[in-house]
Parts: sequence; C-alpha cells; structure tokens
Amino acid sequence: MQRWRGLEFIPGGWGRCVATIGVFDGVHLGHQALINRAVTLAEQRGMPSVLLTFDPHPSEVVRPGSHPAQLTTLRRKAELVERMGVDVFCVLPFTHELSKVPADEFVHEVLVEQLHVAAVVVGRNFTFGHGARGDVALLTQLGQRFGFVAEGAELVTVPHHEASDEITFSSTYIRACVDAGDVTAAAAALGRPHRLEGIVVRGDRRGHELGFPTANLSTPRYAAVPADGVYAGRFSLLNNSSRPPLMAAISVGTNPTFSGRERRVEAFVLDVDEDFYGQRVGLDFVGRLRSMERYDSSSALVEQMHDDVRRTRELLT
Repeated sequence: MQRWRGLEFIPGGWGRCVATIGVFDGVHLGHQALINRAVTLAEQRGMPSVLLTFDPHPSEVVRPGSHPAQLTTLRRKAELVERMGVDVFCVLPFTHELSKVPADEFVHEVLVEQLHVAAVVVGRNFTFGHGARGDVALLTQLGQRFGFVAEGAELVTVPHHEASDEITFSSTYIRACVDAGDVTAAAAALGRPHRLEGIVVRGDRRGHELGFPTANLSTPRYAAVPADGVYAGRFSLLNNSSRPPLMAAISVGTNPTFSGRERRVEAFVLDVDEDFYGQRVGLDFVGRLRSMERYDSSSALVEQMHDDVRRTRELLT
C-alpha cells in the first residue's frame, strides 16, 4: 500500500481511481463496510482504491479544543486499511484554508482534477466542504457533472438489547463505550478489541515492590483511554511483529490505595519477566474485571491483584 501525505505525492501518469473519504477514526465495522465496497469497486474496474482521510481531526481546526478522543492513531489506521486491500492511504492535512473550501470546489479540485475519481463511496451521513454544506445528494449531482459515480452507503446498525430501537456503529458511539469502560461493546462495534498505543516509561516501581511489576504506558495526547478500572487484555510489542501478544492485567486510574493523583495506564504482563522500557507497545482491552478501588492495606491490594491475574488468565484462555 502506498502512503501519501498530501496530494503532491500523486505519481505522474496517475489514471482514474475509486475513492472513499472520511476521518475513519476506529476503522469500525461501519467504516469497514465502506472500505470493502470501495476496494471491490476498484477491483471490478481495474483501478486503484484510494482512502482519503484527514489530519488533524477537522473538529480541532474548526472548533479548537473540541478534538474528540482518538480511537486509532494514523499509523494504526493505515495498518488496518492495508489489511483490507486499500492501494493508497492518503492523508490530507486539514488546515483553516481547507476548511474554507466550498464543497463543489473541493470535489472539482481534489477529487476530479487531482485524484481523477471514477467512483466515490461514502457513508449516507457524509458531509464535506465549508460549513459541512456538502452531502451525498450534492456529491451525486457533481458526479453527474464531472463524470464519476457517487455511492452513499447505509450505516451499519444492530438491534439494541435493552430497547426497541437500533444502535448505529459510529466513532461517537464507540468513544462513549470506551469512556464508560464497556470495552466489550466497543469491541463488538470495532470488530476487534479497542487498542491503546504508547511508549513504556518508568514509573514509581511500586508494582515491582508488590511483586507485580508493571509497564507504564505514555499515551498520545488525545488517546481514548478507558474508564478507571482493571481490565484483561493483550500486550503487543509493536516493533516486533513476530512476537505473539502476551496476556496482561491492565490498570487504569490514580492508584487510590497509595493516594495517587496522576492517572496512569499500567500493564502487568503475565508469565514474562522482562524490561519493556522505551518500547512502543499496544494494549488490547478484552474485558473489564472491576472498578478502581481503594484498599486498606497493601496486602489486601496484593490479594486482589492475584485474583485479577487469575480472572485475566481465565478470560483470555
């Protein structure tokens, strides 16, 4: 898969393509349906498929301070869509200037003049252009004018188990699940466990003193961190893809037993005695074990941690 940052990387002699457009944060099941459709159309037409996304998140440019929690880093997003058969992952830097471009001008200048689209696949609720005034109806109209096909795909929904309506899989819904600590519901919408990536940094070594040495994760600024609690998950070394994921009991919170104030993400990796400092890792949250609690003594905490490890092992095996 080719990776472009900006349209200046379009090679000479570039022909027509099939594109799908969006932020695609999470690359959840709804996104996957769009991407699969674009890849299929491209294969049928004998053209490359292009996924056009944006960085930073448009909301942060249009409304500074409103950047939503990030479900996937750009690197992770690229890895996921590459597995789906996308030919080109194109990141368009989202600037104030781009936010002011009218919808019809964006289509003509970017999609037609530079990408030479033959077909564009987007979600039914897709909006674009200055003030988000462009929609699927306008995209279809412009496609008729400029000679490309526009498809507005239906959103992916599932029945709600507690109500008569349906749940629409969206990045907003998944962020809410993660924020509430419901990593099981988040995984159902993502099609895989929610992952948190970061660099292992040195902590206060209290876990080591208790017999449970943890890897402390320094996470990206906008990362979607699950609610405080203890989780069963998997620990992956992202710079060593040949090594299988390891089981881990993951703690998110301030460590109230020791009157901690700094919110941390720490992983106790099962069955491994190893120093992970400085390594880039991924934590996949499989299930929530319990809320974060304060214990009267370190011995009571250690007893609970033994139980957390036991339950983690049971859940993951």
